[in-house]
Amino acid sequence: MKTAIDVKNINVFYGRNQVIKELSFCVSSGEFFIIIGPNGSGKTTLLKALCGAIPVRDGHIKILQKSLHEYSRKDLARIAAMVSQEIQHDCPFTVFEIVLMGRTPHLGILEFEKDYDFQVAMDVMKFTNVLHLKDRKLAELSSGERQRVMIARALCQEPRIVLLDEPTSALDLSHQLGIMDLMEKMIKERKTTVVMVSHDLNLAALYADKLLLIKDGEAVSMGIPENVLTFDKLEKAYNCVLLVDKHPAGNVPRVTLVPKKFIPTKN
Repeated sequence: MKTAIDVKNINVFYGRNQVIKELSFCVSSGEFFIIIGPNGSGKTTLLKALCGAIPVRDGHIKILQKSLHEYSRKDLARIAAMVSQEIQHDCPFTVFEIVLMGRTPHLGILEFEKDYDFQVAMDVMKFTNVLHLKDRKLAELSSGERQRVMIARALCQEPRIVLLDEPTSALDLSHQLGIMDLMEKMIKERKTTVVMVSHDLNLAALYADKLLLIKDGEAVSMGIPENVLTFDKLEKAYNCVLLVDKHPAGNVPRVTLVPKKFIPTKN
């Protein structure tokens, strides 16, 4: 299997503050790769580094066997799309106009969209089940619908890699499953590589081909869910009491938090 993303010994700083420390990992093409870890561990920073929004001080990042710094911003946007947490609810554009913005990397200066661009936008709206919303404003939509619109805009770039920062964090259970199922559909039908940041360990266990667990900018563990989501590794990362057992729906781990009131006290 070909490598979509190759990260080798990268260090990322905000001013003097080092956020990512000597981090290395690979993502295979067509893989559902999920990054997990406690708050402040550097997950979002890492995602921004992968799309070139934040520079790395040391090491290298290769996207499709080519160094990140060799891409122009426009060329990179044609192969890698980012869906961030920040969604402007008061955006004055319609859903169709927002999705069509994904064609920008494929247009020249002062070039207008052509029939093909409009068709791509219609196709991805149908694929993400937002076509019926195309004439509505973003503020009129639910959180789940807005998230699907942002994913549709990313797919309108026709990328080979999609990066998502906690796309299920503000959604109810049904919409969480809907977004995760959509990611699987993207991988299966569009041959897309998906790299996602998530706080939900159980969703990550159910869907990820591979997990990367980080803490304080360093890798704690990487691999298939059953090798990463173990009691010892999670306790090291999260510093809390939890249980890990087999999920009743499949052969993947299930993580259960244990509140203090359920922990026996020593006499």
